[in-house]
Amino acid sequence: MTGFFEEVKRRKVYRVAAAYIIAAGGIIQLASATFPAWELPNWSLRLVILLLLVGFPIALILAWAFDITSQGIRATPDTPAPRTRRRRNIIMLIATGVVISAATGFFLLPRVAAHKVDKSIAVLPFENLSDEKENAYFADGVQDDVLTNLSKISDLRVISRTSVMQYRGRPTNLREIGKALGVSNILEGSVRRSGNRVRVNVQLIDANTDEHVWANDYDRDVTDVFAIQSDLAREIANALQAKLSPAEKSQMTRKPTENPEAYLAFVQAHDLSCSYEDPAKLKQSEQLYQRAVDLDPNFALALARYSQLESWIARDIDRAPERREKARTLAERALELQPDLSEAHLARGYSYYWGDNNYGAALKEFEIAQQGLPNESEVYLAIGAIQRRQGKWAESTANMEKAASLNPKDTWPLQNLTFNYAMQRNFGAANKTIDRALELNPNGIGLWEIKVKLAIAEKADFSVYERALEKMKSLPMSSEERLKVVGAQADLLLFQRKYQQVLQLAQSIPDESLAAIPGASAGKYYAIGVAQKGLDDDAAARTAFLQAKNILEEQLKQKPDDAGLHIQLAKLLARLGEKDAAITEAQQATDLRPESKDAFDGPRITEDVAQVYAILGDNARAIELLDGLLSRPTGVTLQSLRVNPAWDPLRNDPAFQALSAKYAGKA
Repeated sequence: MTGFFEEVKRRKVYRVAAAYIIAAGGIIQLASATFPAWELPNWSLRLVILLLLVGFPIALILAWAFDITSQGIRATPDTPAPRTRRRRNIIMLIATGVVISAATGFFLLPRVAAHKVDKSIAVLPFENLSDEKENAYFADGVQDDVLTNLSKISDLRVISRTSVMQYRGRPTNLREIGKALGVSNILEGSVRRSGNRVRVNVQLIDANTDEHVWANDYDRDVTDVFAIQSDLAREIANALQAKLSPAEKSQMTRKPTENPEAYLAFVQAHDLSCSYEDPAKLKQSEQLYQRAVDLDPNFALALARYSQLESWIARDIDRAPERREKARTLAERALELQPDLSEAHLARGYSYYWGDNNYGAALKEFEIAQQGLPNESEVYLAIGAIQRRQGKWAESTANMEKAASLNPKDTWPLQNLTFNYAMQRNFGAANKTIDRALELNPNGIGLWEIKVKLAIAEKADFSVYERALEKMKSLPMSSEERLKVVGAQADLLLFQRKYQQVLQLAQSIPDESLAAIPGASAGKYYAIGVAQKGLDDDAAARTAFLQAKNILEEQLKQKPDDAGLHIQLAKLLARLGEKDAAITEAQQATDLRPESKDAFDGPRITEDVAQVYAILGDNARAIELLDGLLSRPTGVTLQSLRVNPAWDPLRNDPAFQALSAKYAGKA
């Protein structure tokens, strides 16, 4: 052994080994710093380290065999030691080099792999430190614009605004927040505005370790707030080693408006527009958007968001042609001002989707918007909603899942994802998804309604309905929510054939209270008619059906393109024995919403058409339609057929029994 160390010293292997280690360390340090900047993949650094580790034993062998002299590189002269000792020394040299390389690799390579930056981030609501509390909107605007700028970087994963806003003013355990939102980085900050000066303090924190990654202060004129926001987004992107395309860099430096008052009105409007189910707040939002565009007619982003709000109101509250046209005009104006504005393409997509039911045109606009908004949950949700109407269930579900991952604290993506699973009769996934939504909002009335319908569709289980009903008794509700609950309750009582209870419930609701809900008044009298029919009071049933018919005919004068109203009228006409008129109305509903153009809502129309034929006594046609509905993704299941009284006229028909047997094995 002594001979080996003497040979290592004589051949100057120590010196070469030390020089190699120092040089290799420098190379690794340099590569660690420069490779991310050059946008090289993480495996390239591991490859460099691996080559250096392999090279170490080779360098030792070369140092053993050769020496650098004044005459150049010469072979190191051997000693007169026995050949066996020389062979042993070489083996020991190689073994030493391999062991050192292996030990170093075992230590270095896992750390290099772990060094890869997780590029996921949540931007928490910024704290308002201004003396004037109304400047809270200004703080929200700074946070929202930073979030928007970051969300346009395709190399990042950015959590949506809806999911982060609930952390406003709450004690911040950043590790828990990071885990809840599924991110490794959190940006938090504060804004202080005094007159025309604004101070923004921000810090980027590693949510896994609670360590500060980066922090900065900005103190500028309020007119420079957009420069602060773009600088912030760019510096955060650098800290997270995110690649920025030229288009993304350009988007960051663009000012949405030069008018501070217009900007503040826009921020307030955007905040209020998120209250989708509060008509009063939506009205305020409209007024503020209008103020923003009055102050700056070239404020393209405000025009786009204003358009999107008008499309939502047209979808959910007021389908007047004037409002739909207004939504389209606002989106077009925004695109004239900024043809590449992703939010404007999103707005035009919604005007096609909610305003015109033009799914193909809407999808094209949403796909353009997605290119510039790669982290916007809303875009994936919109694309998924169109795809399921086109019958592209796998693609739709993937986009819905992406939307839910980007907005993990919002129940709306989870509701839509539940609908997808339920239509495909994947009840395991559907129940898990709606349960996730109920964990977020245990008092969500709409969520409980979905849970109840799933239980009936899967197992004809009414126990969930009983639990939900008990839950609803203790919840504060608006009058509109209460009416929706009563409507759902009436439907379920009909399923249970509790006709006397249906009658009492329906008759207890004043007609004037139903005016705000489309089709609700007619639905009330239809339920009364069905209940009276179930109680064998045909005369009272006919009176109720006629009253419902008159209501629907008046509503159809205002909304002639409403497929839902047409199919309701078709069922009433069938109940009244007006066969030809009922079939005509059913065909009208089908033409307005055929499954070939809408694989999501179309099957609901088809199911109601089957009910029309069942009421009219055309069992063969009703069963034929049900057979098709059971064979493709729809809301129809064997369990729902077995409990729904609408199918009572078919129960003794051998063809209906054969249908049940046919699909029993596939359930």
